[in-house]
Amino acid sequence: QVQPVESGGGLVQAGGSLRLSCTASGRTFNTYVVGWFRQAPGKEREFVAAIRWSSSSTLYSDSVKGRFSMSRDNAKNTVYLQMNSLKSEDTAVYYCAAGIRYSSSWAAYDYWGQGTQVTVSS
Repeated sequence: QVQPVESGGGLVQAGGSLRLSCTASGRTFNTYVVGWFRQAPGKEREFVAAIRWSSSSTLYSDSVKGRFSMSRDNAKNTVYLQMNSLKSEDTAVYYCAAGIRYSSSWAAYDYWGQGTQVTVSS
């Protein structure tokens, strides 16, 4: 099975940028859909973006569309979430997940990383 491992979180000022990485451990992402979700304190887990590895097609939530972009690197077996124009409401723990269905529902993803904290100061 594949194990996603996130990195790249941190503290950034509002309006700034940050890039998260998610690398596959154990197996490759080749046959999976890889998604990013986030969860802020006291809130439910929220879909952010997803990429279908085979076609690189992407899906974004309305709250991040136009500001975030997701890409992949075959050679590094890694996906990236480039986050621009960050807002305080983007503060959350960001999780990378892998599944076989191209979906914005967290239930469609079987394998989850441990999460990485993103804090946007205003």
